[in-house]
Amino acid sequence: MRLRLLSWRLPSRRLLAALGACAATLPLRAMGPTPAGPAPAALAPCRLEGLEHAALCGQVPRPLDPSRPLGPQIAIHFALLPALARNPQPDPVVFFAGGPGQSALELAGPISAMLARLSSRRDIVLIDQRGTGRSAPLACPEGRPTAPLDEQLDPGLLVARMQACRAALQRLPYGDLRDYATWIASQDADAVRRAIGAARLNVVGGSYGTRAALDYLRQYPQHVRRLVLDGVAPPDMVLPASFSTDNQAALDGLLAACEGAPDCRRSYPTLRADWQTLLASLPRAASVAQPLTGQVQHLVFTRDMVLGLVRGPLYAPSLAAGLPLALHEAAGGRFDALVGLSAATEGGPGKIYEGMHFSVVCSEDYPRLAQAPDAPGADFGATFARQYREVCADWPRAPVPAAFYRLPVAAMPALLLAGGADPVTPPRHAAQVARALGPMARQVTVAQAGHGLLAIPCLRDVVFRFIDAASDAQAMRVDAGCAAEVPRPPAFVPVHDAALP
Repeated sequence: MRLRLLSWRLPSRRLLAALGACAATLPLRAMGPTPAGPAPAALAPCRLEGLEHAALCGQVPRPLDPSRPLGPQIAIHFALLPALARNPQPDPVVFFAGGPGQSALELAGPISAMLARLSSRRDIVLIDQRGTGRSAPLACPEGRPTAPLDEQLDPGLLVARMQACRAALQRLPYGDLRDYATWIASQDADAVRRAIGAARLNVVGGSYGTRAALDYLRQYPQHVRRLVLDGVAPPDMVLPASFSTDNQAALDGLLAACEGAPDCRRSYPTLRADWQTLLASLPRAASVAQPLTGQVQHLVFTRDMVLGLVRGPLYAPSLAAGLPLALHEAAGGRFDALVGLSAATEGGPGKIYEGMHFSVVCSEDYPRLAQAPDAPGADFGATFARQYREVCADWPRAPVPAAFYRLPVAAMPALLLAGGADPVTPPRHAAQVARALGPMARQVTVAQAGHGLLAIPCLRDVVFRFIDAASDAQAMRVDAGCAAEVPRPPAFVPVHDAALP
């Protein structure tokens, strides 16, 4: 089983040819008055995957345990993508990656592409959150994509693999897994802000990165100029429990959309019954081809395995369009389409640093699982919560301040983006956060979109105009009408089954 939780979905990589190469190590240009703190960081030209030209990279030293400032230190690595303008705006855009466990620097290519318009006037700052990328990474050995399917799909193997990985991580010099919580990472991010000399930041968070962005706002509201949350994950979300509820809603929406679309209803008239037939048939032995090797393998599909296979494509409506065919085929004992569709969700940019992932979730969500308000989805049940209970039972946990779970009131414009078909951060979470942030918060919902709205061109334009607006009043009036025009991709129908004109 692979983690596919609050990882931000990103569009295909494309090169950003806008950054000028730098020939020598340079101190960052002054970007405005700074509070007392460390001297500006020395930045050196560096190459990041997906960028055609050099970025500027730096690091700031941070205590591993913030309560022991003179104790063991780690380095927080960051990159700055310089603005194109000769006289850029003094407030850069900082991006918080998802996961938990994605490296912002490893996502530099797709992030810079999505924020390309903003980079004409503002520097883009990417920070590897502690535990990811180059910042004291907590990486676990990854499975081979060509491995046998029973190794890849068995949820029980995740627990054993994480137990072995936890023991290995704890032997690292920075291996106290209690020191990787979100609220500590917010303090790292502000150390980067001081190091680059920025008085205020335009904060953009994607998926889990919205939780990090909200905590940064909670601790440092005076340093936030604009706030953009794409796929909102509140600090009190209780991830494993909410996943079941939200996965179920997304799947139910898919089934209802098929019933409401003449072409889909004609091609898959019994889709809802097919899904229930499939669940009732499990566990079920079947032969299926490994998508990458083509080798036919024989395995027993369990309910947990099938739910995991269905869950991945729901993140992106373009892939979910293949689920009606895949579910219909699987109900008849043919699992190749479902396995292949799930495999298509793998291999995107940005790995998950699983040690950091569980250090965050086991500290911030797991202790509150028993009191989670979300009712399990009828089909998804407690599958994912059970897996987290098994991994987190022995995972070291950080004491989390009670204030972490309280949402702040925003004194600056905040834009919250939500996809109506999102299986992990649907609009209900954005609505909760918008109410707490107050009158300066605005929610934009794209009814037919999935997870990660900055992948949609019209929403990228909305975010650009929101951040670029000269005044708060102008930012709050930015037109987001294009959100209503984003369609749901039609269900896939094989050519031999499609009606001919």
